[in-house]
Amino acid sequence: MADTKASTKRTGRAKASGNVLSAEERAAMQETIRERRKAAKLSPEEARAAGEADIRAKIAEMDADDQAIATRIHELVIATAPHLVPRTFYGMPAYAKDGKVICFFQAKSKFKVRYSTFGFQPDARLDDEEMWPVAFAVTSLTPAGEKRIAGLVRKAAG
Repeated sequence: MADTKASTKRTGRAKASGNVLSAEERAAMQETIRERRKAAKLSPEEARAAGEADIRAKIAEMDADDQAIATRIHELVIATAPHLVPRTFYGMPAYAKDGKVICFFQAKSKFKVRYSTFGFQPDARLDDEEMWPVAFAVTSLTPAGEKRIAGLVRKAAG
């Protein structure tokens, strides 16, 4: 697999100009501001419908391999925890409960890294003793992987 990770080193010029975020990070921040403004104006029913449409649009923008994984994860989350509300989170497909994101899918192309990630936010109920994983690298989905994701979503959604 080719390494697609961009360099994380900052040039002296970037430091001098005050740019501490990459272009991808700035774009994600701007996108989340737009998402929050839009969501604030919607009823719960409108938010669910808009979130579903937004997720489908984001998945359609992804590379073919990310699209396949994101589509299947979307189906798994909706089937496993239908009470979670689909929405976007920093421009990524995500699922919320009581207005707080529980889990999300980050395509590898989003930040030009070598694998996609399925992650959980602090409101996810994954607590297991003193330490537990909150993000998982996803390179493909097998029936065993799908079962694991469904179990994590079920637990996280409480």
